[in-house]
Amino acid sequence: MRVEIREFVIASLRDMNYDVEGIEDDTTLGPSGVDLESLALADLAVRVEDEFGVKFGDEESEQLALMTVGEFTATVADRVAQRSAAGQASQ
Repeated sequence: MRVEIREFVIASLRDMNYDVEGIEDDTTLGPSGVDLESLALADLAVRVEDEFGVKFGDEESEQLALMTVGEFTATVADRVAQRSAAGQASQ
């Protein structure tokens, strides 16, 4: 699942006209990395929310800017797993 999420994140960044050459798991999303500004971070979060059915709160935007691509991917994967587990528990 993490590979799928990472590929989606990279494809989304490319679609948002960011240079994705050389992006590694330890590349930060914010300054000195991909250099996403707040609107771009929000756009990426919405794309991920729509694709994987997870949610990010408004208060998390600053945290997202400090995350690396790997940390963001892991966070999304964890939320997808939690959502799946919750869905199975309610059945």
